[in-house]
Amino acid sequence: MKKSIITVVGQDTVGIIAKVCTYLAENNINILDISQTIVSGYFNMMMIVDATAAGKQIGKVADELVALGEEIGVQIKMQQEDIFNSMHRI
Repeated sequence: MKKSIITVVGQDTVGIIAKVCTYLAENNINILDISQTIVSGYFNMMMIVDATAAGKQIGKVADELVALGEEIGVQIKMQQEDIFNSMHRI
């Protein structure tokens, strides 16, 4: 299983979750866990996904998510689980 972490941060607007989830579904990326909050009008979402069945390289998916974020006015980042864990180790 190729787990990745996706984070979405930005000003809250209608449809953020729908657009991100639609992109993931269209690319056969399964959402394993999801958490989202809105604080003072700012949207924050973290997802753990399984990209094993994706027909694209993880780097391509990450780039397309960045572009999607720019389109909808949020910042989207995707990192492979092992890289994410290494970066956040104390």
